[in-house]
Amino acid sequence: MKRVLIVRTSAIGDVVFASPFAAAIKRSHPKAHVAWLVEPGIHELLAADPAIDELILWPKAEWKQLWKEKLYGELFGRIHQFRNMLRAKQFDTAIDMQSLLKSGALTWLSGAPRRIGLGSREGSQWLMTEVIPKGGVPRRISSEYLHLAEQLGLDAGEFLPTLHVAEDTEQKTQKLMSDHGLEAGRFAVFAPFTTRPQKHWFEDAWQALAPRVRDELGLAPVILGGPADTAAAERIAGATPGVVQLAGATRLPEAAALIRHAGLLVGVDTGLTHMGTAFNTPTVAIFGSTRPYLDTCRPNGRVIWLGLECSPCRRRPTCNGAFTCLRDISPQRVIDEARAVLEAGYSA
Repeated sequence: MKRVLIVRTSAIGDVVFASPFAAAIKRSHPKAHVAWLVEPGIHELLAADPAIDELILWPKAEWKQLWKEKLYGELFGRIHQFRNMLRAKQFDTAIDMQSLLKSGALTWLSGAPRRIGLGSREGSQWLMTEVIPKGGVPRRISSEYLHLAEQLGLDAGEFLPTLHVAEDTEQKTQKLMSDHGLEAGRFAVFAPFTTRPQKHWFEDAWQALAPRVRDELGLAPVILGGPADTAAAERIAGATPGVVQLAGATRLPEAAALIRHAGLLVGVDTGLTHMGTAFNTPTVAIFGSTRPYLDTCRPNGRVIWLGLECSPCRRRPTCNGAFTCLRDISPQRVIDEARAVLEAGYSA
């Protein structure tokens, strides 16, 4: 491997899981040029990674808009330009870690003579020169990407999610913390939000948890999320004095840096929660309809998952909105697990 293209365009959590892969390539092929193809915005999670030499941004939103407006000629021209740009970089190896038709097509556009797909499906397998079936230990975080690294003969190392914070991001985050009276290790990040309601712990549960984290653990709760989460975050924050509501108020890099400095992270199955493991922050993950992993491979990381017969249902709940797999997780259980991860240690 001399010039390698990694294709994992989204989503935030999956990019976090895949984050150790570039370093595995570099350990095995120190002189390799490693590029990562990713969507704009998410690329900021990878920008400071010393193992990544180049980030290539896939303008997915622009292409979708052209398709929506039926500007097919313009779209074809953009795709042709993108293809030429990729091929000019002369990648010898391209690795599709997303396994979908769209990611397979992007891998094929690279023109790399060796195109490796991880469990390729949706027809993308026909665009690869070799396909490695998915494998690994499902309960372990990042297991499928560790399996891929091992199958390619890479030096995988401990292969745990790893993120890096750029200096300018750190400076912005320090100011943000100062503006809100937050001290490193003295606040708890809450990550209550994600894309599907069956992955959400209930608002009243967060409202019950917040004062206990503040009073019993001595940590100021800080709520993170996107702009669409602002109203729900304000309802949670409004029930407890002292909660800092930052949902919609940070960019992704600053949110990541806040997690790096947090004394505790409590969250559902969302990208922000998985960052806790990447930064070795004491983390309690609350899973219900999904179960991406059970073992964080960190002594200060715990997963709460009740293992009900109907779980994980993923995108097809059978409970008519009761979401018992999450409703039956009590704030007391979360506090107990939080104490355990705090006792295991904190790494800034």
